[in-house]
Amino acid sequence: MRPHQIRRLFGNIGFGLSVFALVSPAILVFLWMLSLSFKNELDNTAFPPVFIPTHPTWANFIDVFEKNDFVTLFWEDFDAFGRTWFTYPSIGGYLYNSIVVSFSATGLALLVGVPAGFGVAKSKAHKVAALIMIARVTPGLSYLVPLFLLFQWMGMIGSLLPLVITHLVITVPIVVWVMIGFFEGLPNELEEAALVDGATIWQAFRFIALPLARPGIVVALILAFIFSWNNFIFGVVLAGRETRTLPVAVYNVLTFEQVSWGPLAAAALLVTLPVLLLTLLMQKEIVAGLTAGGVKGG
Repeated sequence: MRPHQIRRLFGNIGFGLSVFALVSPAILVFLWMLSLSFKNELDNTAFPPVFIPTHPTWANFIDVFEKNDFVTLFWEDFDAFGRTWFTYPSIGGYLYNSIVVSFSATGLALLVGVPAGFGVAKSKAHKVAALIMIARVTPGLSYLVPLFLLFQWMGMIGSLLPLVITHLVITVPIVVWVMIGFFEGLPNELEEAALVDGATIWQAFRFIALPLARPGIVVALILAFIFSWNNFIFGVVLAGRETRTLPVAVYNVLTFEQVSWGPLAAAALLVTLPVLLLTLLMQKEIVAGLTAGGVKGG
């Protein structure tokens, strides 16, 4: 075997071991959570620990849905002109709250953040980009106290609107930062050619830059949605009893008497599952967007 082949072999082995060292703790935690959710309390508290349950059970998942309003299905009447025209199924509960808050915060962040990222990238406003980065890394608690006082003064505590507004603190900087890197990678000659042909800067953005930015938008959408979906601190402070999101619902599984590890793991698994499925289904788009955003154009 030649020296360069030996170096390549050891390099591949080192890379594989590094990936394994980084990924294995997360995989182990997820597998342990999966094991806890399918075991009864006797197996969950056994010593030595039981990793593979001898008699898997769905009781923990049933307990989560029975004792918590994770999903509420009910029928509503469509009333108009003083009469009921038809009845239709509706959904409520913590799942509905999380969907409304996360989708609204992500959609508004894309609506604001994509044009903002284009403007910052093309004007080379590096100080603005640094300010956006500072806003991204600033802990959410720094915004929580003044926002809580504001919403309390306006009488909005306990509704979904404060949650959507506060989640924009998380999602907008993510979208803007991702799109800045992506738009900086697009060749300037494309927008310049459109401007020479008589297009306005808005038309150049809409018809030239925006279609090319689709991979970056997908990455920004997924990251913003994940961070919004997983947020806990805003929901536990600003949400009311009927407007709690799923991460707060996991916290509500805890009781003062004891920690029921089975229902707790089942609730955490239910909250994690949508984000996990989204990441697995969109992994090609994520890789394509991050790769395209890292290549600088002409």
